[in-house]
Amino acid sequence: MRAVSEQRAFGGVQGVFAHASDSCACEMTFGLYLPPQARDEKVPLLWFLSGLTCTHENAMVKAGAQALAAEQGLAVVFPDTSPRGPGVPDDPAFDLGQGAGFYVNATEAPWDAHFAMWDYVAEELPALLFRHFPLEPDLQAITGHSMGGHGALTLAMAFPDRFAAVSAFAPIAHPTASDWGRRQFRAYLGPDTAAWAPHDATLMMQDTGFPGPVLIDQGAEDRYLDLLKPEALAAAMAARRQEGTFRMQAGYDHSYFFVASFMRDHMAFHAEAMLG
Repeated sequence: MRAVSEQRAFGGVQGVFAHASDSCACEMTFGLYLPPQARDEKVPLLWFLSGLTCTHENAMVKAGAQALAAEQGLAVVFPDTSPRGPGVPDDPAFDLGQGAGFYVNATEAPWDAHFAMWDYVAEELPALLFRHFPLEPDLQAITGHSMGGHGALTLAMAFPDRFAAVSAFAPIAHPTASDWGRRQFRAYLGPDTAAWAPHDATLMMQDTGFPGPVLIDQGAEDRYLDLLKPEALAAAMAARRQEGTFRMQAGYDHSYFFVASFMRDHMAFHAEAMLG
């Protein structure tokens, strides 16, 4: 692992790091913000998973997380959204290939050689982080935006003992019923829809739910509402009597202006779940 950059921010340090990934068979990059409290003790870790076309940098720069993380004493990690590089397969469409890993382990060629984002985020990157940084593995929570919201919800429900809370900004909520899901799952996972179900937050909510609190914010003016299908997830949460809150925010769209507007709420929500 090598440090690409480290910069002072709100009393802590915003770093960017690169490392050779076994899961993705290429070099991967991530951002990590360590609050000032990390100088003296291990701190809780919040995962922020980003959306389509994003790198580690988008949320790191635009979400406004660092000042809030410093207030709460939380570290925040910003993984990349896919493997990258000249030897990594890609597609001309923005929603497939590099920048669009969908947080799954691809089983279909040509994607299966590199696109193992589930293993990367669930296993490889956590092991690296807890080995090298002052982070408390027993205090983790997860959030994400759009495709990253899909990833956050599915990972939280797959690892219910790992995360104290999960939240999402405009998540792709029901990908098996959306063109943001069916096309990508078919390409990455093949035609058997049974392999898709463990990566659909609505289906997972119907099946198992999440043992901790859930917070969902969705912009009412989001132009991608038909692709995101938030109403399916809201209905599944209500039917399951899931502990949580689903908020439709009038006037807001899909952008990072929307994310930054409600980031304080989400940071406080996760701090409460992890620290009380």
